[in-house]
Amino acid sequence: MRTLARRGTVGTRGLLVAALITLGACVPETPEEVELGNRFAKEVEAALPLVKDPALTRYLDDLGQRIARVADDRNLTWTFALVDQPEVNAFAIPGGHIYVNRGLVERAATMAELAGVLGHEVAHVTQRHSMKQMAAAQRTNVIGAGLCLFIPSLCEGVTGVVLQVGAEAGFAKFSRDDEAESDRLGVRYVLAAGIDPRGVPTMFRTLLEERERNPTIFDTFFGSHPVEESRVQTTDSLVAAIPADSLTGVESDSPAYQTFRSRLKALPPSPPAPKRIP
Repeated sequence: MRTLARRGTVGTRGLLVAALITLGACVPETPEEVELGNRFAKEVEAALPLVKDPALTRYLDDLGQRIARVADDRNLTWTFALVDQPEVNAFAIPGGHIYVNRGLVERAATMAELAGVLGHEVAHVTQRHSMKQMAAAQRTNVIGAGLCLFIPSLCEGVTGVVLQVGAEAGFAKFSRDDEAESDRLGVRYVLAAGIDPRGVPTMFRTLLEERERNPTIFDTFFGSHPVEESRVQTTDSLVAAIPADSLTGVESDSPAYQTFRSRLKALPPSPPAPKRIP
């Protein structure tokens, strides 16, 4: 959520605080998650520039729905949207809202590579990672978090450092576990959708290699999706464990994907990035 424009700051802050207070010590049920996710999605879509080209949005949604159909056992209404920003990023909002930056799509050389990213984000939703994190945040420091969101000056200096460091230390391991689970399920989901799961480690390699050449454009993605060589090796191992006959006939790429990617690259340059919330 750090990429939200400043004009959406007040609404998002209030929404987050209300969500934390409402959650209490428990993770809410699916109807509450969907309602909260829909409200967050409105905030995101008011703050970020979205690609409006019908052919592009339709292709991304079709590919995302193909994966969500085999992953979702809660009958969620899934949406997949393209964000018109050159930075590499993708993120999920509770309830089934997935957002992918055009900068990431432009680096996904094959359909299987983009599908791997979508499968990973879908897994964050199916496993309710965001909801669990918010419930955990409420248990540890909802009062401090709420005051920081409403009164940023309170979180400057020593008090702010203590609150921030405490929160990050509390969630570091949990986030690594979430990423590992989403990697594992992402491989499973794309395979179940008839797509080559080898696109998952291939995409990781592409991102790691390009980060060496252009690190700043990856700040947001690697900040929220830590990618290390160990994750490439782990997803390679997951794919290697799949029986060979299960990989027969899986789809790695298609002319439709390459048309989609070329059309996206041909769009006018992305608008200036919105200012980030500190």
